Amino acid sequence: MAISPAMSRRSFLLLFGAALLAEPTEAVIINGHSYVSLTGWAAANGFRRAGGDLWETIVFTNRASARLSFEKDSHTAEINGVNVGMSFPVAVDKGSFLIAQLDLAKAVEPLVFSPKTAGKKITTICLDPGHGGKDPGNRAGRNFEKTATLTLAGELSAQLKKAGFNVIQTRTKDQYVELPARPDLANRRHADLFVSLHFNGTASAQSTVRGAETYCITPVGASSSNAEGRGASFGATPANLMEKQSLLLAYQVQKALVNNLGVPDRSVRRARFAVLRDAEMPAIVVESGYLSHPVEGAKIFQPAYQQQIAAALVKGILSYQKLIAPPVPPAVTTKKVSTAKHSR
Repeated sequence: MAISPAMSRRSFLLLFGAALLAEPTEAVIINGHSYVSLTGWAAANGFRRAGGDLWETIVFTNRASARLSFEKDSHTAEINGVNVGMSFPVAVDKGSFLIAQLDLAKAVEPLVFSPKTAGKKITTICLDPGHGGKDPGNRAGRNFEKTATLTLAGELSAQLKKAGFNVIQTRTKDQYVELPARPDLANRRHADLFVSLHFNGTASAQSTVRGAETYCITPVGASSSNAEGRGASFGATPANLMEKQSLLLAYQVQKALVNNLGVPDRSVRRARFAVLRDAEMPAIVVESGYLSHPVEGAKIFQPAYQQQIAAALVKGILSYQKLIAPPVPPAVTTKKVSTAKHSR
């Protein structure tokens, strides 16, 4: 059959479009970092494209109702409704969305796929009320962060004990504790989790910036969320041995804070804070709100809101426990059948 010029043009356009959208089969180097196709990774792991814009965003879902959303040039992915910071921005090349291999391994996959081995049951939690003594932290009017963190620690401790956990604190009064001494206490007391409590502040856009952020240790080879691209050459720390567990804990806590407090999701983030680097157990820094915001800053010092924050943190910790160490099902017992002969 003869092929018309119109059909030839259509065939060329289809082939040209397919070539533009073809997914690279091998890793490519962008700004010195290894990137791979998001669509290729998704297809290999049971996800399918479910929306987004051809050039700006892409969304994947799978049969288990997981939903992943990525945006061009963004350092943030949305994983099942929670914002998660990545070390490198998503790239788009000829219509193909690319993601750094490090972010796949260290940010996406640990949250998408369930832990392969059961973790240790959580019995003891170390709470670290940020600042104290000569270090007041951020402030809201005449109120200081060091006071809010200590009050929250007391409320959270009570709720955790009620839930069956043992609790230790790095400080129980208005005193200054050196930063290295905080994770050191958790290590010496063999705590199963380390949770450092803080409240945020900003010098600009105080009337608009509010919400929760949760930090965990930065992976080796990446810069921290607060480092503006610096620090990728920082070596491994003791905390990196538990970085996947810390990420999962941070994710569950961030999810609980956003859902239960109704605050903006300012994402799970990465940092090499001194209180995180030397922790030998899953460790996070929680910024539950902004003292600099005129409304949120005032709420933070209200007892009812402190109780609400504490309840959200407990919920996040319990969700993490359920994921890493599911309860052992009760042993199946069989009824003994007597073999004794009965007289008639």
